[in-house]
Formats: sequence, structure tokens, C-alpha cells
Amino acid sequence: MEEIINVSGRAVPHIYPHLEIWGTPIALYLFFGGLAAGLLFFSSFFYLKGKADTMPMTVKVAPIIAPIIIILGLMLLLYDLHHVLYFWQLFLHFRIESPMSWGAWTLSIIMIPAILWPLSYLDDIIEYLKENKPKCKMIGLFSWANNLIKNLPLIPKVLDIFTKNRAAVAYVTIGLSIALGVYTGILLSAFNARPLWNTAILGPLFLTSGVSTAAALLMWMSNDHKERTLYSKIDLILIAIELFFIVHMFMGFLSSGIAQVEAAQLLLGGPYTVFFWVLVVGMGLVLPAILEIMELRGYHIPIAIPAFLILMGGLLFRFIMVYAGQASGFHIL
Repeated sequence: MEEIINVSGRAVPHIYPHLEIWGTPIALYLFFGGLAAGLLFFSSFFYLKGKADTMPMTVKVAPIIAPIIIILGLMLLLYDLHHVLYFWQLFLHFRIESPMSWGAWTLSIIMIPAILWPLSYLDDIIEYLKENKPKCKMIGLFSWANNLIKNLPLIPKVLDIFTKNRAAVAYVTIGLSIALGVYTGILLSAFNARPLWNTAILGPLFLTSGVSTAAALLMWMSNDHKERTLYSKIDLILIAIELFFIVHMFMGFLSSGIAQVEAAQLLLGGPYTVFFWVLVVGMGLVLPAILEIMELRGYHIPIAIPAFLILMGGLLFRFIMVYAGQASGFHIL
């Protein structure tokens, strides 16, 4: 008979809580949330600036992507949940100390303007596509949806009220989009047991990254040279802010306790170093910034290149932070 002495609760099955790995669904969920927040922020901001007609891609067309990717992100989140049948309870209760509760309610509220905003512009979207992308296969679908909505008993009245109060809605949407962008970082930073996540800089960093990816997408989608140039300048500012936050994050880690220092080492010589500094910082921030500066100085740079690099950098940043964060932890002696 073999005798086993358990000196720690860790060795007892089903007693010590084990780590449920967050993977691709959560990383994509965070990316889609930040991108949607950026799209809604720019559409509302430039509407209030009176740019609805001069920047139709930003204000009218691109926002239709936001509700689609928010729903897709929520589907990925549900896929990752172990108790899927109880997800609805998040939307019936509010806990002020829970980032997940804040996120659930923010997503619920922001979905209202996210859906109604592009629906109220369907006529303009169809007209824009006919003029700029006549071969787009979505024109028929949008036309069918537009006719269906106009024949429904209640939706046209709701859209009419929404349109008359669009300015007020835009102000609210700006606040909600900022909250959504920050939430994607706070969702991670609230986990005190993961030193790489447990930093106050993560919320602003994720917000800036999300707005940057949205600016890159709008820059890529727009056919207007002035609109592209504007987003190129905006993106340069956002990239500079991101780099500042990243440096500040590592300064905070390296001046903290041993757990934070070891967490930082995962990205400073550890297994995630090359991925973070080469793919995210180098290819996803510095290189597109150089290409955008060259474009602004008159060199012909295909706009798709820096835009694609920024989008991929933003996506890889979330993957690395999700996986590296789970590799960090506090040692129990």
C-alpha cells in the first residue's frame, strides 16, 4: 500500500481552482470590441463636426460593420463560456465591482445606436455604393433590407425619432464607445492574479489600439484622398500614444515587485519577446508609421499596406497579451 502525503491543497483534485485557458475566442472578442468602439467613435465625432456629407465612408457607410463584429464577438464569447445557458443572467443583474457586468451592460446599450445608426443611413449607403462600388454585391441586399424596413409598422417611426435626435445620440455614443474600448483592457487588468494584466495602463492602451485599428480600416476603405490623409495623420498620433503607453507599462512593471518584473520578462527576453517586439511593435506600429510618413511626404505607398499592418498588429497584440498574461503569475513558496 502506497502512502501519499498532501502538503498543499494544490495536490488535491477538484479542490484547488485550476486555470481555464483563454484562447482565440477571447482574443478575437477583445479585437472586435476595440475595432467597433473606434468605428462608432469616429462616426459620431465627425457627424458632430458636420462632416456627414464630406466623409460619407466614416459617418454613414463604415458604421454598418460595428454591430456585425459586436455580435460576432459576443458569439465567440458565448462559445468560450462553460455555462452558455446562463449567459442571459449578466443582462438581468448589475454588479458595480464586476468588469464583466460593466461590459455586458455597455454592449447591450451601445448595440442600440450601433444598429439604428446605419439603418437610418441606408438610402445614403446604397447611393454611395452605386456611385463608388457599382459592382458590389451587397447593393441588392441593402436595397431589399431598406424596402423591408420601410414597410414595417414600427421601425420607420423609430428611425425617424432617431434621426431627429441624432446629435444627442452621437454624444452618448462617443461616451459609450470610449467605455467599450477601455473595457476591453479592464476586463484583463481586473485579474489581480495575473501580473502582466494587473496594470492600470491596460485600459487606455487597449482603447488607443482599438481606435487606431478603426482609423486604419477607415483609411483603407475610403476613396477620398482628403479623408485618407486625415486618418493617416490621426493614426500617426495614435501610434505615438500607443508606444508611449507600452513604454510606460514596462516602466511600471520593472519598478514593481518580483512578480511584475518576471511578467515583464516574458516580453523582454522570454518566449513572447520576438512576437511582441517584431510583429506588434515593429511590424504593427513602427513600420506602418514610417510608411504613413512617407505617404504624407509625397511618396506613393499603397494605403492597404500600412492599414493591413496596423490591423494585424492590433489583432496580434490581443493574442499575445491574452496568452502571455496567463503565463504570468505569483509564486507561492
